[in-house]
Amino acid sequence: MGQITKILLHGCNGRMGHMIAQIVDQTPGTDILAGVDAYGTSNYSFPVYAALTDLSEAEIAETDVVVDFSTASAIDGLIAFITAHKIPAVVCTTGLSEAQIAALGKASETTAVLRSANMSLGINLLLQLLKENAGKLAAAGYDIEIVEKHHNQKVDAPSGTAIALAEAINEGLEEPYEFVYDRSARREKRPVKEIGISAVRGGSIVGDHDVYFAGQDEVITFSHRAYSRAVFGKGAVEAARFLKGKGPGFYSMQDVLK
Repeated sequence: MGQITKILLHGCNGRMGHMIAQIVDQTPGTDILAGVDAYGTSNYSFPVYAALTDLSEAEIAETDVVVDFSTASAIDGLIAFITAHKIPAVVCTTGLSEAQIAALGKASETTAVLRSANMSLGINLLLQLLKENAGKLAAAGYDIEIVEKHHNQKVDAPSGTAIALAEAINEGLEEPYEFVYDRSARREKRPVKEIGISAVRGGSIVGDHDVYFAGQDEVITFSHRAYSRAVFGKGAVEAARFLKGKGPGFYSMQDVLK
């Protein structure tokens, strides 16, 4: 298969699918072999199929990695496909059920699967920094708050990334803190061992995340701003290059950063 990472783009007609196609076109050593999308075809230079079952045996054999930016309803078919053909997959679709996540874990026993709450390299570096430093700051008495901001079309709150940031913090603590999403019904001082998580929805904000460690007379802030969805696409392409040739296992963006 040479040095080129040949990608099967699952969900190629969505907003992120188009973004991935543009990024791959600008990234040496990567190529999109074919696309799959249930909602028609686009003016791509590569063939687009309505279903994974429409691919030829030759195309399946040439595929190095599947990059998935589809929908939760399409994941079951993807899992069946990568399991049957032992093809690595970068799964970027969000909103998966616990059963689907478990099924991806099962698939990873026979092929490489990479899944992350956020594909941005910056966010994943931030997760590392929080895990490494949260324990020191918590022990020094700093309160921990997370504020995330997204566009007005986002349906879930808080974001999966905000939860991932809170979980990274807990990994760095001696004992986990409680996640608190709403204090409106509470009339008491802030308990020490909690992480407040707040969501803002408005306009066209791509994704802002701020983690505050508020201490006596000072505040330390860890921040990440996404100015374009391209950061998620670039991360997904880097993940695809990383996953090519990897053995079975359940990988994350943390593995890409090592």
